[in-house]
Amino acid sequence: MSLKERIFLISIVFIFILILLRLWQLQILNSEKYKKLSEQNRVKIIKTQAPRGIIYDRNGIPLVENVTSFSLSVSAEYAEKIDVEILSKILNISVEELRKKLSKKTESIYLPIKIKENLSFKEVVMLEARKSQLPGIIIEINMKRYYPLGAATAHLLGYLGKITEEQFKKPDYQNIPSYFMVGQSGIEKFFDIQLRGIFGEKVIEVDALGREIRLLREIQPFKGEDIYLTIDYFLQQAAYEALKDLTAAFVAIKPDTGEILAMVSTPAFDPNRFVEGVEDDYWRELINNPEKPMINRTIQGLYPPGSIFKIVTAVAGLEEGVINPEKILVNCSGEISFGKWSFGCWRKEGHGAVDLKRALVESCDIYFYELGKILGIKNIYRYAKLLGLGSQTGLFSDEKSGLVPNEEWKKNTKNLPWYLGDTFNTAIGQGFLRVTPLQMSVLIATVVNGGVRITPYIVKDQQPKKLNLNLNSENLEIIKKALAAVVNEPNGTAWTARSNLIKFGGKTGTVQVVSKKIKEKYKRKAFEHHAWFAGFAPLDKPEIAFAIIVEHGGGGGAVAAPKVREILERYIIKKRELYVKDR
Repeated sequence: MSLKERIFLISIVFIFILILLRLWQLQILNSEKYKKLSEQNRVKIIKTQAPRGIIYDRNGIPLVENVTSFSLSVSAEYAEKIDVEILSKILNISVEELRKKLSKKTESIYLPIKIKENLSFKEVVMLEARKSQLPGIIIEINMKRYYPLGAATAHLLGYLGKITEEQFKKPDYQNIPSYFMVGQSGIEKFFDIQLRGIFGEKVIEVDALGREIRLLREIQPFKGEDIYLTIDYFLQQAAYEALKDLTAAFVAIKPDTGEILAMVSTPAFDPNRFVEGVEDDYWRELINNPEKPMINRTIQGLYPPGSIFKIVTAVAGLEEGVINPEKILVNCSGEISFGKWSFGCWRKEGHGAVDLKRALVESCDIYFYELGKILGIKNIYRYAKLLGLGSQTGLFSDEKSGLVPNEEWKKNTKNLPWYLGDTFNTAIGQGFLRVTPLQMSVLIATVVNGGVRITPYIVKDQQPKKLNLNLNSENLEIIKKALAAVVNEPNGTAWTARSNLIKFGGKTGTVQVVSKKIKEKYKRKAFEHHAWFAGFAPLDKPEIAFAIIVEHGGGGGAVAAPKVREILERYIIKKRELYVKDR
């Protein structure tokens, strides 16, 4: 045997020994490790989302429900092989769009690629008939969210979306696949844990290429809890129909308990378009809209309260004993002057001799300038806070607190002293004051229920939280009667809004956005006043307290109060129709 042959033979033996050693390492030394890895490769676990709980109104009418729908998906391993020409004709989707969808990567290679949601019955039949020509297609039966009132409950109920990066960091969202839909705002968000239920699992066996061989085990998901709200379906609907073409907000509560009966913010969005993931074009349309339809104005809109705040000033004046409601406090000539500054009344010609009732009914600014000067900002601030302004109500965590200014606040934030003019502006609800419509409805409720500040709530069967403010009931009755006269007496600022169907009362408010000179010069909608009205109904035994604001709507008596009449009448007519139908 030659030297070359020997070297070749030794090399062969050496390589063979290396192979044996490697096999020994893999099959004996590390057998357990690779057995586990092999098992993990063979078996895959896919989590399945549970049907969400149903959300009902106070009378058991669904505000959101789950409906059956069909969707088409394609197994990932067939993404490049499927006949897109056939699919294009059946689904009426361009070949280019189909290829784009099929090229998208899913969360896992074992998850099918979603092609189309909400298949029509005709599409399902055609796909089933072509299954032999379209290997890899999967027609799934899904339970999807449906909001019967659409945009009318958008801000109240919120919408669903895929888990965000911020949510992933929170304990409540651990171990939830990123492709699951969870609540992103409103009731869907704040009660997401209860609504989402317990997800299920599919344990499947796959081959080396990741293709599903068989289902080994399946754990069915457990449906989420149903939730009953205090909302009245028909009042919610009536409010939205009245406001849908405006930039506005409306809140209604039960004054004795704090139950929220309606919460509407417009413009709104269609939550049904978020159910399977919002389209990019629609999302851009919403976030670029200057009217900001994604903001819930009922709890996040901050506005000066305008003349509605005169209720606070009146309560403070009566409780402190600085005014006699039956005596004339001022003779309004339309303007008062202090030094180089002058402060006007909204009625240029003035109101003449004014007592408290007339000051509230006709909304005389001069009366409340004088009362504000007598009280001082400390007292005005104290009663405003006592009545719940400048603080969150506790309904939702994302509501704004607003602002009630005082001397300390101005010094700390503006580095300026407090002037008498600041007191004047505050006394009539202008200046630095900022409130939400929800806070205004709570204010009215407190006045008409006898001085008990309620904590608003929205889920039924909760224990009402009440704080007795120990206000003089006779003083509150004086204010309540004046508010009734605002609508139901000819000199009231909301006289034109009175209704033949229901007697209601309240206080108008008009918030100046820019100076009168600029408003008159440019005459733009953005420079129009905000229109407020806050009130209660019916007059004798109030069952509802409410607040409405129409941004850049004009006068409170001319715009906001008539909208309240429209809402209440729509609601009453609908309830009567249902009563007759049930009989």
